[in-house]
Amino acid sequence: MRILLNAFKKEGKPTKVKRAGWLAGAGGFLDSFGGGGWGPLVTSTLISKGRSPKYVIGSVSLTEFFVTMASALTFFVILGVSHLGTILGLIVGGIIAAPLAAELAGRLPVKKMFMGVGVIVLVSSIRIIWNSLDKVFFR
Repeated sequence: MRILLNAFKKEGKPTKVKRAGWLAGAGGFLDSFGGGGWGPLVTSTLISKGRSPKYVIGSVSLTEFFVTMASALTFFVILGVSHLGTILGLIVGGIIAAPLAAELAGRLPVKKMFMGVGVIVLVSSIRIIWNSLDKVFFR
């Protein structure tokens, strides 16, 4: 909801994000441990704090490259190259998706990006909560 509210707020000077190290650590841990989390956790948190979506998308994408590289190197060392097809699929997907995301971030107006990100975060969060409640109460 906070991201959607930022879409209709007058643009002011962005505030400094406090405890960015903790945010980066939690995002990196979830990304490596659970297979995802850097983008959803870090991007939505930074945007909800009022940072420009263009700045957030660019900086998160750049940092995610290094997080993913560190994770991939760790997996290569521990597991070897037994899942090379999966790894190559992820690499090709990233090569295709990254320039498209950068192009969209550069062309879309900030207000529309705030609204789009807010809706996506709300829908995915509601879906996760619904599935969790479904597992707890109905199974």
